[in-house]
Amino acid sequence: MKALILTADGFEDMELFYPLYRMKEENIDVDIAGSIKGEVFGKHGYRVEANLTFAQVNPDQYDLLILPGGKGPEKVRLDTDALKITKTMMESCKVIAAICHASQILISAGLVKDKQMTCWQGVRDDLKAAGAHYLDREVVIDGNLITSRMPDDLPAFCRTIFSVLKIGVEG
Repeated sequence: MKALILTADGFEDMELFYPLYRMKEENIDVDIAGSIKGEVFGKHGYRVEANLTFAQVNPDQYDLLILPGGKGPEKVRLDTDALKITKTMMESCKVIAAICHASQILISAGLVKDKQMTCWQGVRDDLKAAGAHYLDREVVIDGNLITSRMPDDLPAFCRTIFSVLKIGVEG
């Protein structure tokens, strides 16, 4: 099992690190991709190392795509390679888990029309305008797409990811 996180400066620290460490606890290999290799800085000052650029990513090598929120998605959504990765993984029915502002990436990739989704309230109208059916819930699943609203939803977000992947979930 292998996961990919797409990010950029300004990511919401908890929305990247919480899923990252939960994946590691389950022995899932995780790569972090950014527009360039090297340090990426979170909104609250935490740093993470992007070991790949978006251009270096082969989406076929991954089972799961995690899109953290914060201000990073505003930058990720402008990168054509990042959008191509997201589209390819959606079309391949890989699990995509997006939280908070990360729905902006899905909107720019043209992947939200007719999907049931949730997101940060400040992005809600953009999601609706792009054709999604917005639900104000901590987690929404629509096919291979998992969405959540905010850091407070992280426990349910990660539980749902593992449930969908059928990994480490105990009744």
